[in-house]
Amino acid sequence: MKRKICYISGTRADFGLMQLTLQAIQQSEDLELSIIVTGMHLAEQYGSTVNEIVAAGLPVSAKVEVDNTCSTGANMARNIGKMLVGFVDALTEITPDIVLLLGDRGEMLAGALAAIHLNIHVAHIHGGERSGTIDEPIRHAISKLAHFHLTATRDARDRLIRMGELADNVHVTGAPGLDGLESLACVTRDNLLTEMGLDLKAPVALMVYHPVLQEAGSAGEDVHHILNVLQTQGIQVVVLEPNSDSGSDQIRSVLKVYANAPGIRVVTHFPRERFISWMAAADLVIGNSSAGIIEAASFGTPVINIGSRQNLRERNANVTDTPVDAAAIESAITRTLAQRLYEQRNVYGDGQASSRIVNLLKSVPLNPLVLAKANAY
Repeated sequence: MKRKICYISGTRADFGLMQLTLQAIQQSEDLELSIIVTGMHLAEQYGSTVNEIVAAGLPVSAKVEVDNTCSTGANMARNIGKMLVGFVDALTEITPDIVLLLGDRGEMLAGALAAIHLNIHVAHIHGGERSGTIDEPIRHAISKLAHFHLTATRDARDRLIRMGELADNVHVTGAPGLDGLESLACVTRDNLLTEMGLDLKAPVALMVYHPVLQEAGSAGEDVHHILNVLQTQGIQVVVLEPNSDSGSDQIRSVLKVYANAPGIRVVTHFPRERFISWMAAADLVIGNSSAGIIEAASFGTPVINIGSRQNLRERNANVTDTPVDAAAIESAITRTLAQRLYEQRNVYGDGQASSRIVNLLKSVPLNPLVLAKANAY
């Protein structure tokens, strides 16, 4: 009898990272996949990205609507409550053996809470990492609710064990977002810039900057500073709109001002292959996305990581950290462009996470002893 695996997805980002793994689960003779979709996926202003899940041939078993009209901390908290109610109803109907979660967002926390109250095993990917900001305590909270841990690095595994997780249930798989990167980067630099109407000979940056809840009030000003420095340096910019977290409205307001500026292109959403192609082709990646910390190193693309959002994550050699300060950003850009490319070595894995995750989902013990978890120390 097949094990039933239910993945919860709330954003273009988590689905992009998990797509190949989800397809591998679906193709397994021993596993049956279902997906609960929520959050930004269901909002037109974020690109209605649930359509990408359907287009990939993956099963959307339930949709849980939330309020995407207001980007405040209070609304984020209310949405966790709405998702919790919706997930309980969906999981009661789907009856999975394992709920699979990735990362540190509110939808994953709500999914873990729903699952443990229904006596469903929880497997958590990317636990044990540090990053500062609100993401870190949410990620650790999910880890403490989870029964199985599929970590990206050995340091993350060791941290989870120090947090009291049973060593036998903590496995290093690597980051699933690294799987298939080389084949995803299938669009050439010239084609990418031509599509955007940009100069083929001038440098170009890929920018992704998300708000930090504790610093939401300055999010718009931060983006203004970054874009102003890039303009001053004569660097073209392809910038993705942010997620729906508190402070995102301020960022969007600034992006509207810059949308018609020479050499700047604002994009609501890129399909995964376009985003990865841009990451491989850009002269630099700038902002505060985990994609710069984790995936960009596989191409050796230089990354300027700005601010506190990724503060404590493990770094690859291609990352330069800088505060949200015009002079510091300008200096980092100068050094980064001089470096050009870095060695394609990545602490987050070897691009083979999907097969390891599938094998673990097939083999981990599902029994009352696992469900009755307690700290190992």
